[in-house]
Amino acid sequence: MRFYDREGEISYLRKERDLSNKVARLTVVTGRRRVGKTQLIQKAMDDQPYIYFLVTRRAEIDQCADFIEKAKTVLPISIYGEGIRFGSLFKALMEESCRRPFTLVVDELQEFWKIDAGIFGEIQEHWDRFHSRSKINFITCGSVNTLMNKIFFDDGQPLYGRSTSKMKIEPFALPVVKEILSEHNPDWAPDDLLALWTFTGGVARYIEELMDRGFVTKDAMIDGILGEHSYFFDEGKSVLVQEFGKEYGTYFSVLSAISRGITSRNEIEQLVGTSIGGYLTRLETDYGLIARRQPFGEKSANKASRYFITDNFFAFWFRFIHRNADLIELKRFDALREILRRDYETFSGLMLERYFRQKLVEQRMFTGIGGWWNRKGENEIDIVAEDKLSKRALFAEVKRDSERISLDRLREKAEAFMRSIGKFSGWRVEYKGLSLYDM
Repeated sequence: MRFYDREGEISYLRKERDLSNKVARLTVVTGRRRVGKTQLIQKAMDDQPYIYFLVTRRAEIDQCADFIEKAKTVLPISIYGEGIRFGSLFKALMEESCRRPFTLVVDELQEFWKIDAGIFGEIQEHWDRFHSRSKINFITCGSVNTLMNKIFFDDGQPLYGRSTSKMKIEPFALPVVKEILSEHNPDWAPDDLLALWTFTGGVARYIEELMDRGFVTKDAMIDGILGEHSYFFDEGKSVLVQEFGKEYGTYFSVLSAISRGITSRNEIEQLVGTSIGGYLTRLETDYGLIARRQPFGEKSANKASRYFITDNFFAFWFRFIHRNADLIELKRFDALREILRRDYETFSGLMLERYFRQKLVEQRMFTGIGGWWNRKGENEIDIVAEDKLSKRALFAEVKRDSERISLDRLREKAEAFMRSIGKFSGWRVEYKGLSLYDM
């Protein structure tokens, strides 16, 4: 699959590089695994020579021997001797950057935490000593967001306050997902687009895996994702265990519960069998994997709050793959696909609602977007959006099948909302039905 989008990010990274010709720059690039951080950096820097180091969990001395050879292909530096460690190599590069500008990319920087966390103190020492005279464009990139944030934004860590810019790489926007599908399947149906969005959430690596293998229709995606030797079976665990560490079991139990529609804290605790307040907080604030949604317009609604998994792929993985690990072990891929097809309309219907909320966010036409439900669950509105600037409000009902949408019933629920919340009096109010064919 070719490289798509990211023009704004590429432009920004190149502007930072240009600025480094005058003053040293240290850019921190973060984002979930598989979102395309490395490809983006390489694309942005490939018009000029740059030094690229990928940190792995090999011995530090062994890695540095390779790093030195890579550095010498770009710079005329002289580093000799055995047993060179990263601190010494970084010092030599900072000294060289005082004489000439260049770009240094250190990918998966957080892996140094497992090798020797003292390396970050050495980086700090040499950065502080030379950066005022340096012309280095230093880009660090990492896939374990919690560690990257700890390294650079925890005030107890050596590199706190040293970064000059931060860039978080997000999954592809909806028009880009549609563009990719259109190039690989010009005759796509709305359900094909919804399936691609449902299974990948716009994450570049997952889209690439499907498109390159020719899984460009809903049915082909289901067959491919849940087929023998699927790339996706181990993906959720391999990504998240690195984030959670040894405590991943409880985190997985919480995420599994939410993926099954158990969305209140009390219900989750009953299922998991233990207090989960700290786990929910970390999943929300540290890992960004869940969010708490409350009825739109209510200032305090703890009892009515609902948790949901923010990442489409993980919502799918926990609902269908993690939950049915026994079928994968028994190689009952046929049964696994049957379960997904049986539940697909319900699951994708929820994702269709998420799709339209995301679409409204990307269009930037509203100042607030959410959903609303009363505590008894008698009235529920899929989308409520407001624009405080123009005093315009939108109420929307989302269904896969447009024939199941009732605007009269939507108006009744909107009236209940306005009586309960007391908003939108005198505003221009729009009522809309959204289905597969509005994607």
